[in-house]
Amino acid sequence: MKCRGILESIFLFPNISNNTSAQLENEKYDFSGNIQSSGLISQHQYQSHAHQRNRRPNAEFGGGGGNNNATRRCIRQCNSLEAGVNLPNGMSNGGHHLERSFSIPTDTVNLKRRVGLFSGVALIVGTMIGSGIFVSPREVLERTGSVGMFLVVWLVCGIMSLLGALAYAELGTMNTSSGAEYAYFLDAFGPVPAFLFSWVSTLVLKPSQLAIICLTFAQYSVEAFLSFPAPESAVKLVCLATIALILFINCYSVDLATGVQNMFCSAKLIAIGIVCVGGLYKFASGSSATPDFGFSGTETSPGVLALSFYSGLWAYDGWNNLNYCTEELIDAHKNLPRSIILGIPLVTACYIFINVAYLFVMTPEQVVASDAVAVTFADIIMGNWGGAPYMRFIIPLCVAISTFGAANGTLFVAGRLCFATSREGQFSDILSYITVGRYTPIPALIFHAVIAGCMVVAGNITSLIDFFSFSAWIFYGGAMLAVIVQRFTRPDAHRPYKVPIIIPWVMLIASTYLVIAPIIDEPRWEYLYATMFIVAGLIFYIPFVHYKLTIKFMVPVTIFLQKLFMVAPTDMMEEERCFL
Repeated sequence: MKCRGILESIFLFPNISNNTSAQLENEKYDFSGNIQSSGLISQHQYQSHAHQRNRRPNAEFGGGGGNNNATRRCIRQCNSLEAGVNLPNGMSNGGHHLERSFSIPTDTVNLKRRVGLFSGVALIVGTMIGSGIFVSPREVLERTGSVGMFLVVWLVCGIMSLLGALAYAELGTMNTSSGAEYAYFLDAFGPVPAFLFSWVSTLVLKPSQLAIICLTFAQYSVEAFLSFPAPESAVKLVCLATIALILFINCYSVDLATGVQNMFCSAKLIAIGIVCVGGLYKFASGSSATPDFGFSGTETSPGVLALSFYSGLWAYDGWNNLNYCTEELIDAHKNLPRSIILGIPLVTACYIFINVAYLFVMTPEQVVASDAVAVTFADIIMGNWGGAPYMRFIIPLCVAISTFGAANGTLFVAGRLCFATSREGQFSDILSYITVGRYTPIPALIFHAVIAGCMVVAGNITSLIDFFSFSAWIFYGGAMLAVIVQRFTRPDAHRPYKVPIIIPWVMLIASTYLVIAPIIDEPRWEYLYATMFIVAGLIFYIPFVHYKLTIKFMVPVTIFLQKLFMVAPTDMMEEERCFL
């Protein structure tokens, strides 16, 4: 009872209506995290707010602590009082975690669970199938050296994505907080590895992915209606407009963002089906361009093969994206593994079929020589047909549709990572605020979109992807290690989905190979630069997060942005589980 009283004093918040301005007028916000009561909330609730505010440190760059840190301190007190006591839901906290046994008002300011099973599958499929399958086949075939090994690499990449996602499903159902690897590193290894992951992902990996996907969309959409190469300035303007449109969609509402994702996911599956039917028609006519699907000429260098896997896995990237928004996934304990099991095999099958279709129509030499395999495919299959000049825009339009859906999903999940990091006090507090009524993390979304836009203007994004592609597999390997470590450090933790332990071990070995093999085979300065950038995160972590150094001008900036975007700190997550 003592623990319950402490929790209630922290967790009871005033209700904030999402559709009436009258209540917002009655509840007076001073836009610094404080709420003054005017009769709509009880004195007990207001005292609870004051209690939480007094517990939260005041820092604006990284050491703000935020609501979650106050919650964590309360949980530590509860665990010290009641370590090992069975919770009402049948779980034992065991000094490790706590799950609320009482209800939270559904209209508090927090992320809402609006992503269902279909939207979860669409998010996985839609972010995995982008521009990679229309471009990467050339690089994979060039590096493998044979058609047989080419297809094996695509299949193995799909299997690796599925195994990795299943391991992530265990982590995501143990801890349903948004942020994926960030939340898992925080649980398994502590705040420093978690911050370094978010440092690299937030400032480089996610924005550069969004930028290069939007550039691909702009390139194909402009060239679909031109008979000559598109000017670079026109492509960049369309790209920036695309980022702005996707930002608006994601800021407006979660329902609109997921609806767009569902629609474009369906459209890109139809586009892949068109390509596959074209290849099947060519094969049925008895004139397959590639008669030998064997392994003659296969590359044997481990480093070169690792690079071929990089190219293939770039096309599969996105298999872990649903874990970034598990707080918004309806019935996450069931729908997370279901979405993975449905989505990733579907993508793998699409990739195998479309690559076989390419090879039915094109020779391996033509695939390697083509910068845009899908466009060359369309040119060959239509040949001298009279309507070809009027139909050549179809494939570029299909690629544009595919990349727009991928860009929408990429910004959706990137905003959740930034939001989760800021909520833990490791980035500026304003990035963890969400809109009152719409429940979208607008500041975090704008932050990512602005960085991506700057990358587009600056150019040379492809080199950033090359520099940091191997660092992504450092973090994937770290997530696999988190599964293994927590099997020993927290053996009694509640695991709604439990992956066979051999899977994270296999993926840990595979990720280690993908990181080390290219360095050994062909050492390059880029690998050192990427490693130095990761370590450089400590320069900001130590003063601003560990020692909670404050930047004074961020206080008025935060207040101004809070008023501008009508955002508020999140009270808590529904069905929140905090891990210590």
